[in-house]
Amino acid sequence: MAITDLISIPNNINPGVSPARQLTMKTLLGIPRGNFNQDCQPVTNLVLKNLVTTDDVGPFKVTGLGPAVESLKQVIADIRTEEPEVFAGLGSSGMLCARFVRGSHVSISNHSWGTAIDLNLNGNLDERGNNKVQVGLSRIAPIFNRHNWFWGAGFPTEDGMHFELSDEKIRELHDSGIFGSTGTPPPEGTLSLGDRGQAVKRLQEKLTALGANLTPDGVFGPATHAAVVAFQAKNGLTPDGVVGPRTRQALGI
Repeated sequence: MAITDLISIPNNINPGVSPARQLTMKTLLGIPRGNFNQDCQPVTNLVLKNLVTTDDVGPFKVTGLGPAVESLKQVIADIRTEEPEVFAGLGSSGMLCARFVRGSHVSISNHSWGTAIDLNLNGNLDERGNNKVQVGLSRIAPIFNRHNWFWGAGFPTEDGMHFELSDEKIRELHDSGIFGSTGTPPPEGTLSLGDRGQAVKRLQEKLTALGANLTPDGVFGPATHAAVVAFQAKNGLTPDGVVGPRTRQALGI
């Protein structure tokens, strides 16, 4: 098969890695800028800007968060050795881009911190949301996972061209002190407005079983936030809309 041929999303993708949570990113790296829309805008957070770099990672140059760029170099070096056919067709469709997730008005894209990259193969973009992925992307996804990157094919709306530093990797980098003086990370597994993924879907299913009127789409939007606040208020919890350890325990998730 050609590397640009389409296949169904493989089973058991992203073992041991999860998408970087909004609260993790905001707490440990700050908010990239004061406002967002669907267009790429510059980062205005001066602390974050000082961590941004432009460098050659092999087949192309990228601009992104320095630690993410360094990790990407290692990923691509392994792709070159293990998947030379895919490496030969590998191209970048952008890394640093301060904007909302496409179609959202609350989820800040992790491109905004320069910790995510969109890839193309032989100049061809993988279509988002069709639950099909390019063969070449499926072949390099395990290499990204090995380096603690999350593959966007695992998002509720499939995004096969997208790879981002996982929540686990962001925390690891924070623990190493590479971000400098930053805040205390939220407890692992914390969910809040703007998050996406299977953990959010399970939360929505639980809230729906308890009577909330939600569509379990895996996107923590305003309706899910309101349902969490209502649950917290009803159960004597701080009604902040953040699903931390106490709220998770009360929900049984």
